[in-house]
Amino acid sequence: MRQEGRPPDLTFTVRGDEDGRRLDVYLGQHYAECSRSHFKRLILEGSVRVDELVVKPGYSVGAGERISVWLATPEDLHPLVPRAMFLDVLFEDDAIVVVNKPPGIVVHPGAGNEEGTLVHGLLAHCPRLALQGAPKRPGIVHRLDQNTSGALVVAKTEGAYLNLIQQFKEHKVRKEYLALVYGRMPQARGEIRTFMDRHPVDRKKMAVVEGKGREAISCWKVKEEWGEISLLRVLIETGRTHQIRVHLSHIHHPVVGDETYGGGKHRARAIKAKPLQQLLLGVDRQMLHARYLAFSHPITCALLSFSAPLPPDFDQLLEKLRQQE
Repeated sequence: MRQEGRPPDLTFTVRGDEDGRRLDVYLGQHYAECSRSHFKRLILEGSVRVDELVVKPGYSVGAGERISVWLATPEDLHPLVPRAMFLDVLFEDDAIVVVNKPPGIVVHPGAGNEEGTLVHGLLAHCPRLALQGAPKRPGIVHRLDQNTSGALVVAKTEGAYLNLIQQFKEHKVRKEYLALVYGRMPQARGEIRTFMDRHPVDRKKMAVVEGKGREAISCWKVKEEWGEISLLRVLIETGRTHQIRVHLSHIHHPVVGDETYGGGKHRARAIKAKPLQQLLLGVDRQMLHARYLAFSHPITCALLSFSAPLPPDFDQLLEKLRQQE
C-alpha cells in the first residue's frame, strides 16, 4: 500500500498524444527500470494514483491527468548501510564508477539478498550514488547475474544515471563477454536472434519464445576450442535477463557450470574424456565474464572503453584446459 504522508517516488502528467493508453503500459514506457508487470502489481497494491484516485491496471489515462507512483514498500524504506568490501575499480570520476564485479556478489538488494551486495560496497566506497531508480538500487543502470563477473558501470549523479539509461535503451553501449560452453561450434561465428520472455512454468527463469516477449540478439565468435569445450566471445546487441545463458542453451551449447540452463554437473558427466570431465565437475558457477564495456561518458561525451581481467577461477580453468592440449 501507499505510504501515507510520504511524497511519491515518480510523478507524470499525461500528454495529449498519450490519451487512451493503458495505465500499466504508460508507466512501463515512461520508466524503463520497472517492467509493466511490476507496475501492474504496484497499481493493484494501491501504490499508484491517478489524480489521487486508485484505479485498475487497464485504466485508460487521459490528457492532463497526474499519475503518482510509490515504488518503495515499507520494508524498502530501511536505509542501506554501507559495508566495506574490496572493489576492483577500473575507472572513477565525479559522475560514474566502473568496477570489475567478482562472481558470487549480488549487484543490489532483493529477495533473499539484503546484505553484502555490490551496492553496499559502493556506498562505503563513494557515499554519493544517483538517487534515481528503485530505492535499493541507487545508481544501478545495468546488472550482471550473481555468478557472472566483469565490467559494470554505476552512476553517481542523477544526470549521469539518466544519460546512461538512455544509452542502454538505444543500444549505444557495447558489451562483450567471454563464455566457456559445451560442444564444438558448427562454424567460426554466428548470430542468435530470438524473442525472450519469462519461462511459462518456472517464473525465475527466462526462455526463448515464439511470437511474444522482447527481441534478443547475441553474436558469437569462437576464440579457442578443446574438443568438447569451446571458449566464445559474445557480443550482445540487447540486454535481456539471462540473455547469453538462455541463447547458448537454446542452440545446445550451454555455459559451463550453469545449473539453471543445462550446463551443470549432469552435463559435465556426459563428457567422454575423463580428465576433462573431472576438471569440469569441479566448476561451481557459470563461466561467463563481461570482459569489455564501452559507452560515451554521460557528461563529457568522450568514448570510454574498459577491459575487465578474468577472475582467478575462470583464468585458472582456461590455463588447465590449455595444458591438456
